[in-house]
Amino acid sequence: MAQKPSIAKGTRDFTPEEVTKRNYIVNTIKKYFEVFGFLPIETPSFENSETLMGKYGDEGDRLIFKILNSGDFLSKVNDELFAKKDANILTPKISEKALRYDLTVPFARYVVMHQNEIDLPFKRYQIQPVWRADRPQKGRFREFYQCDADVVGSTSLWQEVEFVQLYDTVFNSLGLKNVTIKINNRKILSGIAEVIGAKDKLIDFTVALDKLDKIGEDGVKKEMLEKGISKEAIEKVQPLFAFDGANAEKLKSLKSLLSKSDEGTKGVEELEFILHAIDAIGLKGAVLELDVTLARGLNYYTGAIFEVAAPAEVKMGSIGGGGRYDDLTGIFGLKDVSGVGISFGLDRIYLVLEELGLFPGSVSENTKVLFLNFGDKEALYCLKAITKLREAGIKAELYPDNAKMKKQMTYANKRNVPYVVLAGSKEIDEATFTLKSMNSGTQDTVSFQKLLEAVQH
Repeated sequence: MAQKPSIAKGTRDFTPEEVTKRNYIVNTIKKYFEVFGFLPIETPSFENSETLMGKYGDEGDRLIFKILNSGDFLSKVNDELFAKKDANILTPKISEKALRYDLTVPFARYVVMHQNEIDLPFKRYQIQPVWRADRPQKGRFREFYQCDADVVGSTSLWQEVEFVQLYDTVFNSLGLKNVTIKINNRKILSGIAEVIGAKDKLIDFTVALDKLDKIGEDGVKKEMLEKGISKEAIEKVQPLFAFDGANAEKLKSLKSLLSKSDEGTKGVEELEFILHAIDAIGLKGAVLELDVTLARGLNYYTGAIFEVAAPAEVKMGSIGGGGRYDDLTGIFGLKDVSGVGISFGLDRIYLVLEELGLFPGSVSENTKVLFLNFGDKEALYCLKAITKLREAGIKAELYPDNAKMKKQMTYANKRNVPYVVLAGSKEIDEATFTLKSMNSGTQDTVSFQKLLEAVQH
């Protein structure tokens, strides 16, 4: 017996309806990327391993899918090396390529390689799949699409302000109200690590802090202790876990907490600028919230950090995120090119819109008119009309086979086609069509013009 087929964990097949709904989200995001002045690029699905490794921290590196070299890849590994069974030593010998983990690092590589062809500041958007060897769960997949927008070549904080506006505009257009755009600044986290005496443990500190919503206060403290952060330092950071109030109150508390840290103070000033600008401009439906525990455990962020939370009634992880990365291109040899970018989580946005019933009914519309097939002469007559309908932008098709009428009507019902057209020898002689509404069950003999008018509504 043939083996029953399956797909890899963390991947999915998409039905026509699902693809249509996903395209609705993508087209909305793409529309506003372009309205805000971003230009499209694409990069390969896999990169040289050295392009990706070491850019996401230890946890991120473990989630990168490595691609085995083609051919007899083990022949180049000597017995002594193989006997050590050390993946960190062995992997570079048998794998030179890896699937991209995100779109930001490949974009940094793109900027360096094409620096003489682009004009700075360069605003790009990119909508492509990425892969992570993560544990699959609700809203978390091993293959998923990212929808990124980035600007490189400008240190202006107006870029951050525009990204907040972009998030707000897209989610408002999708009908998704009450999303929370959380914002923090990496300099603030560095400043906190400095004032509590844990500056040398900044990465461990931020990675643990970023898990607050997942493992809770006790879990974060436990992880910090395990990473070598002293009990005294953790006690000093206690106020962070109870940070409350309006953004202005949080800024005031941060100014006091970080008064002895130049870097931390700089971070507070940057956040203050962004928050004040957004207060003056206003948002359509989103809420901008200062969250001092937001860390986004990626090594390359240096300034503002963003994360978007779905409305409270939906149990879902972040549906977007990003931040500023002042020296990301520096790892590829191009210094002093500041960048900032955000990403929309397509798959999670889909799940949120589905759960809240926010997809417009028109999104799932497929064929508007199905012409039944009663033979080659009749089919040719119908196809001429179908061609005109398509030219008018109407989704129309001909049933391909001269099958029994019951079978063709059943097909129309299963496809939820709202109109069926019947054309036999009588209709051909009179240059008419019999138009049947599948919703009301009524049918009329009409001219092509009347047919067109009827299905355009």
